[in-house]
Amino acid sequence: MPTVSVDKALLYEGLGREYTTEEFDELCFQFGIELDEDTTEQVKGTDERPTLKIDIPANRYDLLCFEGILRALRIFLGQMEPPKYCLTHPAEMATMHVREDTKRIRPYFAGAILRNITFTPASYANFIDLQDKLHQNLARRRTLVSMGTHDLDTIQGPFSYEALPPKEIRFAPLNRTEEYDASQLMELYESDRHLARYLHIIRDSPVYPIIYDSQRRVMSMPPIINSNHSKITLETKNVFLDVTALDKTKLDIVLSMLVTMFSEYCAEPFTVEPVRVVYADGTEVVTPNLDARSTDVHVSYVNRCTGLKLDNAQVAQLLQRMGHSAVPGATPDEVQVGVPVTRPDILHECDLMEDVAVAYGFDNLPKTFPNTNTVGAALPINKLSDIMRHECAYAGWTEALPLILCSHDENFSFMNRKDDGKTAIVLENPKTAEYQVVRTSLLPGILKTIRENKKHALPMRVFEASDVAFKDPEIKSRMSRNERHMGAVYCNKTADFEVAHGLLDKLMLMLGVPHIDSAWEETRGYYIKETQDSTYLPGRAADIYYRNLSHGEKSGSSALDTVSKLLIPLSGDVKVGTLGVLHPNVLHHFDIGFPCSALEFNLEAFL
Repeated sequence: MPTVSVDKALLYEGLGREYTTEEFDELCFQFGIELDEDTTEQVKGTDERPTLKIDIPANRYDLLCFEGILRALRIFLGQMEPPKYCLTHPAEMATMHVREDTKRIRPYFAGAILRNITFTPASYANFIDLQDKLHQNLARRRTLVSMGTHDLDTIQGPFSYEALPPKEIRFAPLNRTEEYDASQLMELYESDRHLARYLHIIRDSPVYPIIYDSQRRVMSMPPIINSNHSKITLETKNVFLDVTALDKTKLDIVLSMLVTMFSEYCAEPFTVEPVRVVYADGTEVVTPNLDARSTDVHVSYVNRCTGLKLDNAQVAQLLQRMGHSAVPGATPDEVQVGVPVTRPDILHECDLMEDVAVAYGFDNLPKTFPNTNTVGAALPINKLSDIMRHECAYAGWTEALPLILCSHDENFSFMNRKDDGKTAIVLENPKTAEYQVVRTSLLPGILKTIRENKKHALPMRVFEASDVAFKDPEIKSRMSRNERHMGAVYCNKTADFEVAHGLLDKLMLMLGVPHIDSAWEETRGYYIKETQDSTYLPGRAADIYYRNLSHGEKSGSSALDTVSKLLIPLSGDVKVGTLGVLHPNVLHHFDIGFPCSALEFNLEAFL
């Protein structure tokens, strides 16, 4: 949870009364935030002003500054109506031309202008602090979004957003008078404690994003630094905001937060002058969009979730306390809601229901017994997994708990497997190359565990009972499914395939699944059948089959002769896993210098 420090005296002045620490802590609790610390005692006898440190939910970007917290609390207390944010209609709208090459590095742009704004030292510091918090939080340390502010009176439109080679970019950066090209700036800020952490975002790109005014004066080189020419000060009256991004949704949220929080200091409060953005393909967008989002909430749903008996007028009134515009709908069960642009955290009806509960007071919700009696119990698959884990531990095997994410190579090429594009769930924006896909097998994680512990004495017996995941188009809600697998690897100076096979027999014995002859026995059980699997040595691999006759007719057929029975699994047989001696190439990929035997099977088949 982000922590926001606000000036105690200014906040209480805005709320119209003094609070004790206990009273303000209770107000925060009722509103859904948390008072972390009151520094009054710590700064007593010094020149520092007392501050209140408040913990904010991570999705409430509108509460990341003093202005947002004060405004939300005043609305909650009924001291003010939710403000109406609106765009002005200037005689000539400022225009930003976005060039084609920006698609190579940072394709989206949005802008706005705060006209006739009056800063105080406190509000100016809050303005800078909000930008920093948005950079660190929603913008993921400027990788997804970055913003810049400029004194509009020092620049002249129309403006252009371009992407140029570093050597072609030259300007004096913020708080410096000497000009540098972009490559020199990268070297200059390598040792800068604040900016060095952002250089990697564009450093290796052949082109850098750059914003010019009509006189070709540099305004900003996002996401690194602004130009010294257009820097804002306490005396700035007209502020031009530029926001560039890789993610359009976050782009809109960041700009909306900035202008709605600080437009209250404009000569005409809560008004924003728009900017026209013209893309290279001719598309035009006017930013920001400050329109409230219209939606409905059903009174019956709110009452069912909260245990209350409210009518639509009461629900609308409670939603107004949380900053929404709300009126009773056409039917007694409907409330028409206008979700303000400051509340991007409102995604579904349940979020509005939660706001009603907060406004009503969680402490005031009725306490009732549930209508049905239930008995808590472990999920069958978890209970089965625990049985397998215990049995492996009793047999002298050591459990590993690797991560469910792994690299694409570890999941496929390291295991001598090919990616068909239809199996593994791939992360869209992986943090590192180590976490690119959701694993489809337990073996890579176990082998990595052995690799990191290869200095330990042999033999090593390592197992895991956990989930893997697969794409599944038949499950429309999420297009994927989990499977609980059991995996184990035995590593020693010799492969000792019989050890892995023995563990399989032990586990099946504890499951009450007997070993059967695949050819002749028409009964419930398991058997193994030789196979060719590139993960294992040729001739040293087998598939594990499970025959379950308890839920269907007999799987055998008298029409099948002996040869076909030996070659073809019976119709009721299901392949549940594999075992064998791992291929030397697999061991080489995982930097393991001793032979290993392994097994892996699907536990869910035995439920």
